[in-house]
Amino acid sequence: MTGAPRRAPARPAATAPAAARTDRGARPFSWRFTAPLLLGASLNPVNSSLLATALTPIAASLGVPVGRVAVLVAALYLASAIAQPTAGKAAEEFGPRRVFLTGAALVVAGGTVGALGQDLPTLVTARVLIGVGTSAAYPTAMLLIRRRATDAGLAEPPGRVLGALSVAGQATLALGLPAGGLLVGAAGWRWTFLASVPFALAALAMTWAWIPRDPPVARRGSAREVLARLDAAGIAGFGGAMTALLVFLMALPEPAWAALALAAVLAAALTAWELRARAPFLDVRLLASNMPLVRTYLRVALTQLGVYTVMYGVTQWLEAGRGLSAEQAGLLVLPMSGLAVLVTRPVARRNMLRGALVAAAAASLAGSAGMLLLGTSAPVVAVVGVTLAFGVTVGTQSAGNQTALYLQAPAGRIGTAAGLFRTFAYTGSIASSTLTGVVFQDEVTDAGLHTIAVVLIAVSAVVLLMVLTDRALRKDPTHRPRKETPS
Repeated sequence: MTGAPRRAPARPAATAPAAARTDRGARPFSWRFTAPLLLGASLNPVNSSLLATALTPIAASLGVPVGRVAVLVAALYLASAIAQPTAGKAAEEFGPRRVFLTGAALVVAGGTVGALGQDLPTLVTARVLIGVGTSAAYPTAMLLIRRRATDAGLAEPPGRVLGALSVAGQATLALGLPAGGLLVGAAGWRWTFLASVPFALAALAMTWAWIPRDPPVARRGSAREVLARLDAAGIAGFGGAMTALLVFLMALPEPAWAALALAAVLAAALTAWELRARAPFLDVRLLASNMPLVRTYLRVALTQLGVYTVMYGVTQWLEAGRGLSAEQAGLLVLPMSGLAVLVTRPVARRNMLRGALVAAAAASLAGSAGMLLLGTSAPVVAVVGVTLAFGVTVGTQSAGNQTALYLQAPAGRIGTAAGLFRTFAYTGSIASSTLTGVVFQDEVTDAGLHTIAVVLIAVSAVVLLMVLTDRALRKDPTHRPRKETPS
C-alpha cells in the first residue's frame, strides 16, 4: 500500500487521442495538469463557509431581517447538491474540460453579480450561479484524473494527486470562516462574493492553456437528443426531491409534512423513471448492485454531519455562549483545517482505506465526547482540543472515502459518482444546520451544546460500526480500478 504507484504494461499509443497524450510520458500528473484542478476544487467548499460571517452585515445593509438572508446559505447548498452530479453527467457526455471551463465562467459571473447586487433576490441569483459554477470542478477533476491514470497504465489510485484534491476540496472548508470574517471586517461583505472572481479567472486560464482538449463530441444531435443523453427528466426529478427534502429539514422543529411527502413521491417517481431510462442520470440498478459505493455515500453524509456541526454549531456557541467575535470564533476553528491538511497528504499518498476510516470515526467519537466537557468556563485549550480531534476526522475521512470512491465507482461513470459523493456531503451539512437550528432554536446554551454532543456520539458510533463490519474495505486498494460493466 505504500510507495509510488505501480505501472501496468504500457498500452499502445494508438488507444488514446494525440491531444490527450500531451504532457504525460513519465510524469502523467505534472503540476500544469493538477494546478487548475486543485484551484477549481477549492472554490466550492470555501464558498460554502465564506459567507457565514457576512450574513448579519448583509441583512443590515439591505434592511431585511437576519433570518431572511439565511436563504443565501440554503441557495448554495441546494444548487451544489443538484449541480454536482449534473456536472459529472455532463462531463461524461460532452467532456470534462468543457464543463470545467463553463463552471469557472459561471463563478466569475456569480461573483460579479453578487458584488454589485442591491437586493436579496439578486444576491440569491449570485449564490446559485456560484454554487452551480463551483460544482463543476470536483466531478470533472475526478474524471480527468481517472482517465489520465488509466491511459498512463497505473495499477493503483494516484494517491499523491487524490490527496492534493482532498486537501483542496475538504481541508480548505474551514478557511472560509476566518477568511470571511477578515474580508467583512476589512473591506465589507461584498468582497465575500468578489473574492472568488480572480481565482475562477486563474482556474479558467490555466485550464484553457494546460488541460488537453476534449475529443470531439461523438454525437451532437438535436436539442431533444442532447437532453435525453443528459437525462434532463431525471435531473429535474432529482432536483425536485432534493428541494422538497431541504424545505422539510430547514422547517424543523416544526415539520413541513407536505414537503416530506412530496420528496417521497418525487423520489419514487424518479426511481421508476431511471429504471426505464436509456442513459439514466441516477443509475438505480448500478447503485443496487454496488452496495460498497452506497455505504461510502452514507459514511460521507454521517461524517460530514459531525464536521459541519462542529464548524458551525461550536462556532455559534462560541459567539453567543462565550461572547467571542466572529473573527475570534473562526480562528479557534482554524486548527481543525490546519491539522486536516497535515493528515490528508500522507494518508492519501499511501492509499490508506480501512485504517483511515477507522481513525476518522474514532477521532469523531473522541471529539464528540470531548464536547460534553465544554462549557462557558472551559479553557480555550479544551475547545481547540475538540476541533483538533475533528481535524483528524476531516483529513482521514476525506482521503479514505475518496480512495473508496475512486475504486468502487465504474470508470466511465466516475464523474456522476463523484458528484453524488459531494451531494451526500452536502446532505450531511444540511442535516447539521437542522440539528443546530433545532437545539439552539430558543437560546444557545451549554446544555444545548451537550445535547448536540450526545447526538454526534451516537452518529460517530454508527459510522465506526459501519467501517468495522464493511468487508469491502478490507480489500487491498492497490488493485486495478473497477471497470464499467457494459450496458
